[in-house]
Amino acid sequence: MYIGMVSSPEAPAGTAAPAKAAPTRREQRTITSQRRILEAAVDCLIEHGFAGATTSAIQARAGVSRGRLLHHFPSREDLLVAAARHLAAERVAATTARAVAEIDGHVTGSTRVTNVVEMMWMSFHEPHFWAAVELWTASRTNEWIAGALLPVERHLGGVIRSSIDRMWGPELVGHPRYAQLREILFTSMRGVALAYAFDHRDPRRDPHLPQWTDTALVLLEV
Repeated sequence: MYIGMVSSPEAPAGTAAPAKAAPTRREQRTITSQRRILEAAVDCLIEHGFAGATTSAIQARAGVSRGRLLHHFPSREDLLVAAARHLAAERVAATTARAVAEIDGHVTGSTRVTNVVEMMWMSFHEPHFWAAVELWTASRTNEWIAGALLPVERHLGGVIRSSIDRMWGPELVGHPRYAQLREILFTSMRGVALAYAFDHRDPRRDPHLPQWTDTALVLLEV
């Protein structure tokens, strides 16, 4: 999901690009260990909040030694920022894949608009959003987290917008008011979703949902 800023040089014409070597057993153990730690950190962040996501709690949940945890992530802040990025990237990819599978090629017009608006809205009720909220709140008074989180969020914002574009499809994305609509929906949904931290109700019945759909239909002239 995360793309490097510098492109790799192209292979000479007529030659195949060298295949990436499979990870060694040691490298695979490292990858598995890091993933287990990140997933444990995300679970702690979602279930117990920033204050409760301590290194000892994460270590116990991941089932790893303290030395191994600190080897991969020297500080709690490093770990929690990496964990939020890990989950968000996975959920963006999963949401996009589900949307493309459900609507690409066979859902168009107003039905596509309705479906995509609902999918966008429901994505703000998945675990990655609340993990991010915990870190956003912590970053207000923690300059280290704020500094570490800023480039992650800027990059992730680009990834999310690219994924949203795929959900809408090239025809609707090509409309001159599409970019305006995307930002209206994205920022409005994020703000409304925050109230669900204390108001636990069915988001599919939120009164804003038909308003967002109507706005999309009008702006995109569907």
